[in-house]
Amino acid sequence: MSNVVRDKSFAFAVRIVKLYDILRRERGEHIMSKQLLKSGTSIGANVREALNTQTQPDFVHKLSISQKECDETLYWLELLKETEYMTPTEYQSIRSDAEELLKIIRSIILTSISNKNK
Repeated sequence: MSNVVRDKSFAFAVRIVKLYDILRRERGEHIMSKQLLKSGTSIGANVREALNTQTQPDFVHKLSISQKECDETLYWLELLKETEYMTPTEYQSIRSDAEELLKIIRSIILTSISNKNK
């Protein structure tokens, strides 16, 4: 069974792992890229946890963590671009994926809270 947020967060994590490898091996950046790796892969891990929760509040809580990790990932991406470890083209490509993921997660959270309040 397909799940959009699960699939997109996993695909995003794969991109982050590959980017981390490039930043570390080819560009000699070790500190920010490690932070990016942690936050960028944590998004999907928390989505998976959310999908396996048994209560609606726990579901929202886990997705809220994913949302925070996604926003942190955007911060590290921006910092890597501004310090010229990433080209504007590289940044734009992965940033758009992160923003799309963030919008999906926020929408699910808001819908879940709205449904609970009905």
